[in-house]
Amino acid sequence: MKIKYFVCQSIISLFFTLSAYTLWAQIPNGYYDAIEGKKDKDLKTALYQIISNNGFKVVGYSGLWDAYKDTDARPDGKVWDMYSNTSNFTFVTDQDKGSGGTIEGDKYNREHSFPQSWFEKASGDMKSDLFNVYPTDKLVNNKRSNYPYGETNGEIYKSDNGFSKLGTCTFPGYSGTVFEPNDQYKGDFARSYFYIATCYEDVFPRFGGEMTAGNSYPGYKDWVIDLLLKWHRNDNVDSKEIDRNEAVQKKQHNRNPFIDYPELIEYIWGNKKGIAFNLPTSTDKTDMNTIHIATREESIIITTSVPVHVFLYNTYGTLIQSQNGQGEIHIPANRSGIYILKIQNDKHIITRKIKL
Repeated sequence: MKIKYFVCQSIISLFFTLSAYTLWAQIPNGYYDAIEGKKDKDLKTALYQIISNNGFKVVGYSGLWDAYKDTDARPDGKVWDMYSNTSNFTFVTDQDKGSGGTIEGDKYNREHSFPQSWFEKASGDMKSDLFNVYPTDKLVNNKRSNYPYGETNGEIYKSDNGFSKLGTCTFPGYSGTVFEPNDQYKGDFARSYFYIATCYEDVFPRFGGEMTAGNSYPGYKDWVIDLLLKWHRNDNVDSKEIDRNEAVQKKQHNRNPFIDYPELIEYIWGNKKGIAFNLPTSTDKTDMNTIHIATREESIIITTSVPVHVFLYNTYGTLIQSQNGQGEIHIPANRSGIYILKIQNDKHIITRKIKL
């Protein structure tokens, strides 16, 4: 549930209670119980057993078009394209039907973030998995081809406004051609890649491409893990991902655990390897629930008893402000409008739609 808060001339202070207002991810009761106390490879395998079973069924390749209307719609109802910031696609009308797409912003199609040529003989489900296949600009998608993700100066190709780039990799460990998505979506794609290595753990050693390591754990080459960890840490889970996770679950009956619990990535691939993962307790939730949010003209004031990270986004998912703190936190907004406020600690995320 998302709630708009309209501001009068005086301060409007709001106290949020867990049952009425807090937007937690709607994780089914007991869904992740089996991962309690596990670490490293065993933790990843426990997640694999959860998300690859329990009714998981893809919508089919042709079914993606209809699914996108629920999983990838912007707040204005247009297609949410993560490869281009100039596209303004209308569902169905601008769908790729085999022609067009020679200029950016003309057509959208189905992009396998993990290229189909890397896995097509190993896993049929991945061709239609909504956590792998996104709607993107047809031209930019074609430029990406099946090049791995990476970081580049974009000497081969840049989409409009340099939003996405193609060129020689500048990230340590690889020197081939790579495709670099925009900063605001790098975390989204990183968490998709960690999901893929987990959901398809049984066949992942047979996957090809320049990024895989030929094994089930860790699954990716060292430089890839370093890259994905960087992207994951620099681009936190936001309301777009949370909402999409819920929508995808309704379609294919599984979830991306790295959206529900982003810290799992650290326990499996990052700086918490060797440490057993424990699910958050009700006490943790209560601590995050003791948060006051007030709005005054062009600023947001957050009062919290626990340390939190605060992020303010516009409705297109662009980060406007961010702060870390405890006690009273002031977040300035340069002008009136609608914003998405995200408050998170190590275990939980709260999101709010705020109107100033």
